[in-house]
Amino acid sequence: MVKHHLFWPLTVLGALLLFNLVYSPAFFRIELRNGQMYGSLIDILNFGAPLILVAIGMTLVIATKGIDLSVGSVVAISGAIACLLISKGADQNAFGLVMLAVAVALALSVALGIWNGLLVSVFGIQPIIATLILMVAGRGVAQLISGGQIITVNSETYNYIGAGALGSLPFAIYVVLIVLLVASLLTRRTALGMFIESVGGNPTASRLAGIRSRAVMFAVYIFCGLCAGVAGLLLSSNVSSADGNNAGLWYELDAILAVVIGGTSLNGGRFYLMGTVIGALIIQTLTTTIYIIGVRPEITLVVKAFVVLIVCLVQSEAFRKTLVQRFKMRKYPLEQEVKRHA
Repeated sequence: MVKHHLFWPLTVLGALLLFNLVYSPAFFRIELRNGQMYGSLIDILNFGAPLILVAIGMTLVIATKGIDLSVGSVVAISGAIACLLISKGADQNAFGLVMLAVAVALALSVALGIWNGLLVSVFGIQPIIATLILMVAGRGVAQLISGGQIITVNSETYNYIGAGALGSLPFAIYVVLIVLLVASLLTRRTALGMFIESVGGNPTASRLAGIRSRAVMFAVYIFCGLCAGVAGLLLSSNVSSADGNNAGLWYELDAILAVVIGGTSLNGGRFYLMGTVIGALIIQTLTTTIYIIGVRPEITLVVKAFVVLIVCLVQSEAFRKTLVQRFKMRKYPLEQEVKRHA
């Protein structure tokens, strides 16, 4: 059981939740007000939804031995273009206008994914360089769309996407479940998942085996862009505004951490979508914990980085073996010395 890829992520998540329960006994309390659930656990799921979406897309990219540093910028662009279109409308609550804004934002996100996919799969540019281009330029594009200002909208229809509720639960949770279900079905119920792992394990061998490696890499970057676009809509609709400068800032790093914490290797190959979801929940729970215990804002990132480092070390099998060996050397020095020279 200890060797199961979800054991350590679940253990860490459970430890964080237990700490919060001890620190704040009301942490697990869930209240029903006006037909909607409220509570810290609901907030973690709701506020963590955008990160989970970005991390799901990042998982498939990393599985092909790639990386996408532009997801934060795509998040900002998606939210900015949607809010801009809605703000220009005569009736911001019009369902048709909101759907048009959502469609344009997602289409643009897919186009940005296509751009990354072309650079990586067709032109052969290293993924970290190809996506770094859009990471820098995309943030500038988001600020151009927003005119360097925060775009605010007054649309209950658009606000429902990120802040509304369906059956007492936040609507954002259903969005995550749909994306996760689609990704799981495509990668675990079809040959696509095997193709992705094959390309990540050995792209040359997979190509010789008849797998269209370029097409697979192209597809995962498009999907990653789409996930980032949806995350941008959730973020901007939740606060009814778009900030081209700060929206999605550092999301690429949190997404990569979530993927790694979930057990997927940066070397490509085998990937775990549920592990990624748990990794994202760990990061969001950690963020919530930091706010609850009142850590000063200027050292929040330091505390977060330190805890994530501990989590990664705990997950490392080599690190655990080293600790066990050193413990045995201290407890049974003579026996270990005999074994070493035997």
